[in-house]
This record gives sequence, structure tokens and C-alpha cells, in this order.
Amino acid sequence: MPSDGFGYPLTTTSEAAAEHYRRAVESMLSANFGAEEALDAALQADPDFALARVAKARLLQLYLRTPEAKAETAVARALRDRLTRREARHVEIIALAVDGAGPQALALLDEHLADYPRDAVPLSLALGVFGLLGFSGRRDHREAELAMLQRLASHWGEEWYLLTFLGWARIETGDVAAGIAEVERSLSLNPRNAWGAHALAHGYYEAGDVEAGADYVAGWLPEYDRRSQLHGHLSWHLALFELARDNPARAHEIYADAIRPAVTHGPQVIRVADPAAFLWRQRIYAEAAPVGHWREVVEYARRTFPRAGIHFADLHAIMADAAIGDTAAAQQRIVQSRERLSSGRLPQGEVVPALGEGVVAFARGDYTAAADLIGPMLPEVPRVGGSHAQRELFEDTYIVACLRAGRGETARQQLTQRLARRPSVRDRRWLASIG
Repeated sequence: MPSDGFGYPLTTTSEAAAEHYRRAVESMLSANFGAEEALDAALQADPDFALARVAKARLLQLYLRTPEAKAETAVARALRDRLTRREARHVEIIALAVDGAGPQALALLDEHLADYPRDAVPLSLALGVFGLLGFSGRRDHREAELAMLQRLASHWGEEWYLLTFLGWARIETGDVAAGIAEVERSLSLNPRNAWGAHALAHGYYEAGDVEAGADYVAGWLPEYDRRSQLHGHLSWHLALFELARDNPARAHEIYADAIRPAVTHGPQVIRVADPAAFLWRQRIYAEAAPVGHWREVVEYARRTFPRAGIHFADLHAIMADAAIGDTAAAQQRIVQSRERLSSGRLPQGEVVPALGEGVVAFARGDYTAAADLIGPMLPEVPRVGGSHAQRELFEDTYIVACLRAGRGETARQQLTQRLARRPSVRDRRWLASIG
């Protein structure tokens, strides 16, 4: 009986199908292009290969191809009677996630990992800033992820996949040096692991080492297929490093080449969030971005996310609407977010509409209102998911709002706390401007 590469048997009639599946899983777990093609080949060899069906469903879900994903999970569920116990639960965890039943999927995953700690594909659903934990609405989602990975570590040993996410979780929870060391070990085992390169970029960011970060990402990206999941997002990290070392012209070149919605191939949430976050940073760090760049983001966000529904995309869509002065559109999405909150469909809570309102106030130049709206929400910002690097945008907006509203002492306190965590030329510059 063929196995999946992690020691678990696969119910399939075809060794060729199993080989295609293993290749697809390797691509998915390392965020490299080619997984869908490999899964299609596996299913051509064995149409009743249930795990290939749900792996494809997971891939389709990442790109919001939800009807297609549900069709795949329906076929896989119909095959459950012929599957092993592990495979049947593996299928159900992914199917629940595709159905939008995140808490149920996470609860079943916890039970599943106790029995099958190396079942990598369902495990992957929980990990990362947009995973089941990251989008759970918990303030401590990264701490919960670290605890999960530490429980599993003895079953994995020195294997690149777990080391990547274990190291990244350590970085995000403040143990930066140890996290970087684990990520570097993962990359020594699989140098073309894009999640590892991404985690190391976060390590450099949290260490405040923008020169090393820029050099690393710039050196790693050229051999990475532009069609892959993280190419645009890694380019976003590179652009942030360039902004941090006072090279906005180079950052803008990177934006135009690899981050704009029209040129990147990442999942739709990232295709809204990364461009909006970059352009907003440009606005508050130095100078306003051209309106045409903002309009491109607005048009893509409205086409892809016409109503509030995925909170991380909604926050950045509000940012884009506010930046072009379309307060009515921004407020409409805020109202829709509040409707989702009142109906129990927004586990992130009040932080989402409150941050949206703060961004709108900032865009119209009401910095006092922006500071009043965003400041109380800062302890709750981890609930929106995302990484420190992504969420820091809201803290930066608050700091600049305080500086422009004449609240220098409040800004000083925030900057001092941040500088105690990691060095930053920009933060020191802002601090010096207070006097």
C-alpha cells in the first residue's frame, strides 16, 4: 500500500496517483507552484482518491473557488466508507473548513493530531496567520499555535515543515533568536521552502535588521516562480524593508512589479491586503501614493469582496476606499461588519469596525478622532489575525495620528515600548521629532 510521505498509508489503486499526490503535498506545504496540476494528475490516475480530492479542495479554498472546493469535498465524503480511520477524519476536517465551520474543524483537528501527529495537510489548516487559529478571533492565536507545534515536535524531529512553523511561531511570540535558528535549520533541509523564506523575513523584521532582511529576500526571490502563492507577499516584505531603509523609490518599483493586484498571483485576501497596506504605509511614512494605484486596489476589492465577509480583506478594503475619499463606501462596509458582529458571524469582535472607523477618520484628517478610535483597540488587534508586521500598520497609524493631533507624550510612550522590543530607525526618528 503506498504511503503519503509522512508514514501514513494511502487508499488508492495507483502508485502513480500516490506519487503525484506526494508531489502536490510537497508543493502545497512549501508554497510552490504546481500543486493543482499534480493533484489533477493524481485524480486522473485514480478518480476515487479521496485525499487527493480534499487536498485539491483545500487549494481551491485558498483562492476562494468555494463552489469547486465544496464539489471536491462532497465526492471525498461519499468515499469515506472505503477509507482508513485516519483518512476519513482527514477528509472531514478539510471538508468542515471548506464549509466555513472553522471551530468544528479545529476541534476535530485537535482530536486527530493526538492520534496522527504527522498528518501534515490537515495540520496545515491551523497554521499561519490566516489559518484556523489565526482567524479564530483569539488574541493568543500565535501562542496557541506555538503550544500545538511544541506538542507535535517530538513526532517530527528535524523535518523542514514543522521546523518552519515552529520557528515562525517563536518569532511572533517574542523568542526571535531561537525562532530564526529553527527557520534557518528548516531552510537548510529544504532551501526552496517559501514558507521558510517568509518566516525568516519575519525574523529579520522582528529583529529590526532591515539590511539583512532586504538582502535575503532580494537574493531568494529570483528563483521563485511568480505564479506561486507567496511571491507577491515576499515582494511586499522586500518593499517594507526598502521603506525601512529609506529607499521609497525602490520600494515603489517592487510594488509596481510584483505587489499590485493586477500582477500578483497570491490568494485574493493578500491581493487586497498587501497593496492597501503598502500604499497606506507610503501615505503615513512619506508621501501620498498616486490615486490611480489606490483606485486599482479599490476596484479589485469591490469586484472580489463586494460585501463584508472576510474581515482581513474588509479592513484593507475600507482603507482603500478611505484613501480615495469614498467615505460612503468605507462606511457601508463598516456597517456590514457591525451586522456580522451582531449576528455572531464576526468572532474578531468590535476591533474590526472600530479600526475601520479609525482609518476613515485618519484619511479625512481628523487625527484626534483616529487616535481615540484606534488607541483603545490596540490590545485587541491580534484578534484580526495577521502577523506583527501586518498588524503594525494600525499601530503606526495610531502613532502618526497622535503626533498630528498634538499628543506627543502618548506617541512617545508607544514608541518607547516598541523600541524596547526591536530597533527601528523610523521609530527613533519619530521619537526625536517629539522633542
